[in-house]
Amino acid sequence: MAITCQARWDRTSRTYDWLTWAEERRFAAAKRRLFAKMSGRCFMVAAGTGHDFQFFPPGLSITAIDISPDMVARARARAAGYAGKLKVEVMDVQQLEFDDATFDTIATSCTFCSVPDPIRGLRELHRCLKPGGRLLMFEHVRSRIGPIAMFQDLMTPLTRRFGPDMNRDTVGNVSKAGFEIRAEANVYLDIVKAIEAHRRDAHTTPQGRRALGVALPHGA
Repeated sequence: MAITCQARWDRTSRTYDWLTWAEERRFAAAKRRLFAKMSGRCFMVAAGTGHDFQFFPPGLSITAIDISPDMVARARARAAGYAGKLKVEVMDVQQLEFDDATFDTIATSCTFCSVPDPIRGLRELHRCLKPGGRLLMFEHVRSRIGPIAMFQDLMTPLTRRFGPDMNRDTVGNVSKAGFEIRAEANVYLDIVKAIEAHRRDAHTTPQGRRALGVALPHGA
């Protein structure tokens, strides 16, 4: 487990609710729409203090993790109020303690701007997702607008000290980790996005879909 990362988020847990209060209010509706697609056996990465539990559909079986024991302690108090089964554990997304193909849905919320090795973490999610499973991500990303991207690049050495990198190419990293991106929507400019991806298996490639007799768009 990344001890330095763990210690940083333990410290942040003391003020995390205060720091994220305005953001949670601003993005509540977008998160609720995205997480409404959760189904089956679910997994959430980087639960923080559990603020996002309020956006989950009721009646699900959910396992949530965070690298910080102090974050997990706070999240467990909120998990008790969820109308379903929700357990919270200390774990590093870069080294998950689950079998292959365990989950039907995986959700993240402002997570992969902070994971030290994002592609390694995403590959672990791919491994633990069932074939055809769904990855739902609400994430900060690097802008494709030049001046904004430059500002993010300049600010990242500072923001990295207490939390996230502001300039991660998370959409690109999701593809590199083996996922097929099905939808990408801007929530705030193009620096906060809702992303839906699926585990890329043989039957989801153009060749695989042809083999199954699935109609393809012209030119695919």
